[in-house]
Amino acid sequence: MKKNIIYFLGLPIIALIAAYFVHDALTKYDNPGYVLMGIGHWALETTVVFFVVAQIIGFFILYVLFRLLGLLLRLPSKMMTSRETKKADRSQNALISGLVDSAAGNWEQAEKVLIRHASNSGAPLLHYLTAARAAQSRGAIDKRDEYLKKAADQGGEGDLAVGLTQAELHLSENQFEDAVKTLTKLNSIDPTQASVLKLLHQTYQNIGDWEAIRKLIPSLHKNKVLMEVEVKLLETETYSRLLKQSAEKADASETRQLWETIPPHIQKITEIRTIYFAAMIAAEAGAEIQEEVVAAISENWNETLLVVFGNIQSKNYVNQLLTAEKWIASHPENPVLLRMLGKISLKCDQPEKAEDYLSKSLTLEPTVAAYQLLGDLFYDKNDKDKASECYKYGLELASSEIVQNVENIAG
Repeated sequence: MKKNIIYFLGLPIIALIAAYFVHDALTKYDNPGYVLMGIGHWALETTVVFFVVAQIIGFFILYVLFRLLGLLLRLPSKMMTSRETKKADRSQNALISGLVDSAAGNWEQAEKVLIRHASNSGAPLLHYLTAARAAQSRGAIDKRDEYLKKAADQGGEGDLAVGLTQAELHLSENQFEDAVKTLTKLNSIDPTQASVLKLLHQTYQNIGDWEAIRKLIPSLHKNKVLMEVEVKLLETETYSRLLKQSAEKADASETRQLWETIPPHIQKITEIRTIYFAAMIAAEAGAEIQEEVVAAISENWNETLLVVFGNIQSKNYVNQLLTAEKWIASHPENPVLLRMLGKISLKCDQPEKAEDYLSKSLTLEPTVAAYQLLGDLFYDKNDKDKASECYKYGLELASSEIVQNVENIAG
């Protein structure tokens, strides 16, 4: 404004100075001349000096008038721009205020401020998304969905932000089906988007869809959503869960097919192999994996695998017993091995050998399972007193283990 005032005041002064110098230059002549103009019956005669001075002053007057006219014509546009700028400033301040209120837990106030100024904001998407979070935080799910729809209507490059926010809010409300639907759509648009893959991983874990996670693992690895160690842990957990689910179905063919899809480095993990062997036994296909179990025990001595071996439905229990007895040389006082030898001996119809193995196992480490097996052996021999004694010791041991577990939990 100050610049314009100086500009318009300066022009008349410049005009007067210019007129003065022209007047001074022309009046030096004795006969400066005259100017005659005729219009119809009218005639106007004046000196050259006056005519030139009048022309200079007239030019500057017309120039100023046209400049003023231009300013007047542009004034409505400038006023509108000024109003829009003020609205944008208020919207920006409202966004900051809304974010502060949200951070402070003033959800209702944040929502009110953000929505009031969203339409005048240069970034309405941020207003609607922040308002949606505030609405959910105060339990207004209908309002949340309304704001998310308004955010989606903004279109443009904000579709990803809207989708991710929507999925996060659904996930936090345990609306897993809605979250999967949104994230699957986003993933189909850009399969490499790390944020989408991470949320998909979390959602599938929450609903226990381990088959979906198995298919997602390569993308998680390739796009570096998880670290190398995290990927391996996830692989281990995923295939472990899938094998357990397969065991519940008791379908040997399905379990075998699943096993063949597991990466070799995961197959080598003892815990994974144990679950696979147990699943095959649950499907009454233990004989198919007997040699694999023997190889696994020979490679890495493991008492859990011994228990698995002892529960295999072998096609030849005598050969199974002979195989297990070879391990006595290197593990003569292993109570688990002795208990499994006793169990297999019973299957071979060798009660004396079974009694010997089970008695040695109980001497080294009393267990409920060994007492149960020995009690059954005496019962079949019609020695009910010894059978009752074994069952009694087994029950007492089981009771003490339960009490101990309760104490550990309580402690």
